Amino acid sequence: MTLPHIRHLMILVSFVALSACQAFGPGRENILAGGSVPARSGEAPVPIKIIQVGSDQAQPLPTASALRPFYDVIPEALPVGTTVDVGDALEVTIWEAPPATLFGGAAADTRIATAISTARPTILPEMRIGPDGTISVPFAGAIPARGRTLQSIEREIVARLKGRANMPQALVRLVGNETATVTVVGEFAQSARFPLSPRGERLLDAIAKVGGVKPPINLTTIQVTRDGASYRLPLSQIIEQERNNIILARNDVITALYQPYSFTVLGAAGRNDEFKFEAFGISLSQALGRVGGLQDGRANPRGVFLFRWMDRSDPGALRDPVIYNFDFKDPAVYFMAQQFPMQDGDFIYVTNSPVAELQRFVGIVSQAILPAATVTTIVQQ
Repeated sequence: MTLPHIRHLMILVSFVALSACQAFGPGRENILAGGSVPARSGEAPVPIKIIQVGSDQAQPLPTASALRPFYDVIPEALPVGTTVDVGDALEVTIWEAPPATLFGGAAADTRIATAISTARPTILPEMRIGPDGTISVPFAGAIPARGRTLQSIEREIVARLKGRANMPQALVRLVGNETATVTVVGEFAQSARFPLSPRGERLLDAIAKVGGVKPPINLTTIQVTRDGASYRLPLSQIIEQERNNIILARNDVITALYQPYSFTVLGAAGRNDEFKFEAFGISLSQALGRVGGLQDGRANPRGVFLFRWMDRSDPGALRDPVIYNFDFKDPAVYFMAQQFPMQDGDFIYVTNSPVAELQRFVGIVSQAILPAATVTTIVQQ
């Protein structure tokens, strides 16, 4: 191999080294250039807003969005048995004053019947509220029951029997509420589905019934799903504020969640991954601590970026793409990072420092050229 060929080989190796020296992801200048991005597929691009976070911060920092308490957002429920629904089993007892004309059976040994000797009670067979929401009572016909109180059903039975029975009286008792159940799933000691009783079980009653939660209380979020809507609140707030210990309703689903939110980190951070965090929230400084901080010798302290989709005040409007740039060369930013709340779905990207890029380039070129230079020396000798 001649010397010109070796020189050509060294030039080729240099070009290969340069091509291998491309940095992952955009640099600080590229991000600060901004641009636009579609908020949704098929929508027109929305301009990206760049916010510089530093000691000369003019725009106020975002505030943590507090979860609303259960007593303020979940519709109030009445204890089971206050009203009945399809599938509930009812027992109907009817009395007639003597002489009985319709219901004249022998006295039954019931708690109420034994106390009344002047009237003969008739206990009808247990009846379940059908899909049409009614029960059938002899001589009274189909009685609407769904969504009504027991007292309301009693009054309608008596009203329909008047003129047929002699001074009728009626008692309706709930004997089975298999359809009024609550489901408990998630990070509990056990999952369960159990019926509610007329005493009105509350949220903490259900949690205690399944043996409590597995994660620490201060890291657990409770989600209540009712009528197709879900509501979340840290378990610690439910325990501390009695009003959050709401009465459970038919078909409620209670879910225990451990660290239900997450953020993602890429770039020159201590660790690239998706990280979970708690419902009561964490700050940016805590988030960076969980990822191991910035990489020494590689990260650009002025190039820490947080990408976020900001919701508009109008629920139906598109979201705005926002990038926060944190300059950690500024000591004030460390205090501001302690006040900056993370949100679910946030993305943190840490750029490489220019010095690190230069060192990387020099290292790659050195590894490529030094072997070729050694060959040249040998050929010349």
